[in-house]
Amino acid sequence: MAKALRLRLLLIVTGSTLRAEEMDRPLGYYLKQRIEGILSASADQAGSKHGHDLSDYQVRVIADFRWIHDEFLQTLPTISLGGPGVNALAHRWLEEVPISLAFNEQYFIQMDPDLNEPRVSIWGMDNPTTQIAVSIFLDRFLPPFLERCTLVPATSFDLDDEGEGETETDPDEPEDD
Repeated sequence: MAKALRLRLLLIVTGSTLRAEEMDRPLGYYLKQRIEGILSASADQAGSKHGHDLSDYQVRVIADFRWIHDEFLQTLPTISLGGPGVNALAHRWLEEVPISLAFNEQYFIQMDPDLNEPRVSIWGMDNPTTQIAVSIFLDRFLPPFLERCTLVPATSFDLDDEGEGETETDPDEPEDD
């Protein structure tokens, strides 16, 4: 039995279609790289009056169907990337998550303005407009989103292939060797 780890994960979910794999997944890795830079810089600011330490977060890019079929992943802070035509999660959140920014029906950033739940959907009518939406998200919406993520506790889960995503139910129970 694999040991359960305590991690803080932030997920970037892209579509599983060929077009999404070609266009949105690379954009997801760009977003991941930018967020990881901010997270590592947050460790330096953690001691300051207004800084929050996010350096223990790990950012992962995963497929939409993986997120949809794993209830554990649905509890984690999540950024959906790509439109509802190519990303099943964006399609699911289309009516559930409020629109925070829409520009000429070309690109959209959906997230609860009060950030009661740490989830965001970023998409455009095509890849260039999705790239614009990502840029705007990074500048205007990422800081409050990450601040909300500081309130999400680390989660215990098993990293082996068979039990991936299964949360540990009793952390005080002795483990089998």
